[in-house]
Amino acid sequence: MDDFRTIINLEKHKEQISYKNNIMILGSCFTENIGIKLQNLLFKTDINPFGVIYNPISVANSLQILINKKAFINSDLKQNNELWFSFFHHGRFSNTNKNRCLKNINERIKTSSNFLNNTDYLFITFGTSWVYELKETGKVVSNCHKLPKTNFKRKLLSVEEIVVEYQNLIKELKNYNPNIKIVFTISPVRHLKDGAEQNNLSKSILKIAINKLVENNNNTSYFPAYEIMMDDLRDYRFYDNDMLHPNLLAINYIWNKFSDVFFNNETLGIITEIKNPIKAKEHRPYNPKSKNHKKFIEAQLKKIKALNKKYPFIDTHILELYFKKQIG
Repeated sequence: MDDFRTIINLEKHKEQISYKNNIMILGSCFTENIGIKLQNLLFKTDINPFGVIYNPISVANSLQILINKKAFINSDLKQNNELWFSFFHHGRFSNTNKNRCLKNINERIKTSSNFLNNTDYLFITFGTSWVYELKETGKVVSNCHKLPKTNFKRKLLSVEEIVVEYQNLIKELKNYNPNIKIVFTISPVRHLKDGAEQNNLSKSILKIAINKLVENNNNTSYFPAYEIMMDDLRDYRFYDNDMLHPNLLAINYIWNKFSDVFFNNETLGIITEIKNPIKAKEHRPYNPKSKNHKKFIEAQLKKIKALNKKYPFIDTHILELYFKKQIG
């Protein structure tokens, strides 16, 4: 026997992602790992406009807010431990200043609502079927913001609840943006605080629900990030120190699988060209004031200008600005 691991062979996605596409990514922290890689490679990407969200209902609530272009008002915010926050948002939006908190939330909703309206690919990553309902309202929250557990009711979603919620949501998304393509994934991060058995039950519910949704909707598909981690990379050398999160080696492996599935040869070729000035951006000069370093910067700006001319649909503004600042 020559094979000592289970290699998951994946087919190309029926529609490939190009640099002309808009990509929105919502869900768990694993989603951000892929999203940041896309963003760093200058794909037009909107990552988690509400912050990291783990359960399907909270992701659906977030998308409803974007579709409806809801503007948050003072009464939508709560305060705890001197921080103003929203139950629809991750703690990264919390602020000691109420007006600033509200402004940051509403500005991001406005930007992301417009982006969703023109999004080609919407990636949704579910992390868990477990949700927390605020007893005061009976509504599922995206984040408990360290409030006492007695304020919440913990509940396991059923397959039916998820399917019904998303059947309606998918229709609304198609009305809002007829060209949208939705790709579901399940986070490979295990929620062992729920216990091993409960985590497996939770992930199973997510998998069955997604399978039903993909069967019933022709603009949806599934990317097996969870299966790649659990079956292909089933060794603790692919985990971070907490033994729960994928480490950089695993994230890069899954990213390569993602690239194989969603990128054609043209896009992969552009990525290779763009990586040169991106890698140069990470260069740390021995003497920033030297003539050699100035020549190096000028060479990068020349490459970026050539990229702009060759691929006018790619926004290289961030790279260009960075290198111009190095000149002073």
